[in-house]
Amino acid sequence: MFTDYAKITIKSGNGGNGAATFRREKYVAAGGPDGGDGGKGGSIYFVVDKDLNTLLDFRYKKIFKAENGQNGSGNNCYGKKGEDLYIGVPVGTIIKDSETGKVLADLSSENQKELVLPGGRGGKGNVHFATSTRQAPRFSQDGEKGQEKEIILELKLLADIGLIGFPNVGKSTFLSRVTSAKPKIADYHFTTIIPNLGVVKSIYGDSFVIADIPGIIEGASEGVGLGIQFLRHIERTRLLLHVIDVSGTEGRTPVQDFEIINKELKEYSEKLSTRKQIIVANKLDVMQDENLLKELEEFAKNKGMDLFKISAVTGEGIDNLMNHVTEVLKQLPKEELIEVEEKMVYTLEDKDEFSITRDGDEYLVEGLAIERLMGRINIGDNECMHYFQKVIRNLGIEEELKKKGVRPGDTVKFLEWEFEWEE
Repeated sequence: MFTDYAKITIKSGNGGNGAATFRREKYVAAGGPDGGDGGKGGSIYFVVDKDLNTLLDFRYKKIFKAENGQNGSGNNCYGKKGEDLYIGVPVGTIIKDSETGKVLADLSSENQKELVLPGGRGGKGNVHFATSTRQAPRFSQDGEKGQEKEIILELKLLADIGLIGFPNVGKSTFLSRVTSAKPKIADYHFTTIIPNLGVVKSIYGDSFVIADIPGIIEGASEGVGLGIQFLRHIERTRLLLHVIDVSGTEGRTPVQDFEIINKELKEYSEKLSTRKQIIVANKLDVMQDENLLKELEEFAKNKGMDLFKISAVTGEGIDNLMNHVTEVLKQLPKEELIEVEEKMVYTLEDKDEFSITRDGDEYLVEGLAIERLMGRINIGDNECMHYFQKVIRNLGIEEELKKKGVRPGDTVKFLEWEFEWEE
């Protein structure tokens, strides 16, 4: 079964907690802090697996978790790092954020590996918080929580040429004629329900890949018929062969066919609508009205587009078409057709990663930096609270609260923790 779409949930590992311990040995007086750091949580990577060609496995397993890091311990012992999780996908897989739709990774080359979710950092042991004035810190940092994200996997075939057109215009017959592929061919609509690939050997000895995309109909960009599930496969192609039935047997004119299909391409993707196209006038062997072909030829001339007349059944005109295609491909550059969003790496020191909302005399402070900070402190420990106050000053939170008008006695909430503001 060919599966080219899946929605899954991934979660990176939590970082281990740092230890708050002290050195206790028989002949060592006043042993100092020796709490070790927690181990980093496992990250989630996606890697290209050359043995995979569909996303079928993701229909049965929907949740993937990396291993948590272990807690630190005494004697400066670090916690073990959580094992990274490597998830294999076919070449051509796009990874998108389900919530925003942004592309996180494009795995389009062999042996490619992409980090999608980093593991949580391990918390620091109390040995890191010893100073000349605080020689016995009784607190440590908790490890960061791992990230959880719902993502979409889309498999987009890697092909140089895409065959587009209405159902039953002869795309599969054409593919079987120019390659060794054996697509299903029958005299009814939607014979092809999965994309088919074939390799073409040119007269110059080089080769290129051609994809037979299942028939597109009016409304496909909105999900009608086979819908956008196959429009996505056209995005990676460098050249489109627009196969049009000029026999007149379907009750449509060839010009109407061209305009309807290109309208769907434009509504799906503005960039796709500008992709180089060659018009392939097919079914010359059963053509009933030559005026339909003449109208299409005049239309192509006005558009400045190449048009080739062929019969996929008899082979008429195919050699001339493929020789021209070979020349055109040499002139078309291979470009990055998928735009990957710039990865954002957050740290505790990102001063903009918090927000303050005022409601009367109550102030709510939240954001990524706050989540990480509150996960690293013990509010029941006085020394830890001194550290907390220092950090909120360094992050600029104290200054921002004053700008918002905070006064002594007002309530300031850091997530679910409430404090009374004092000068």
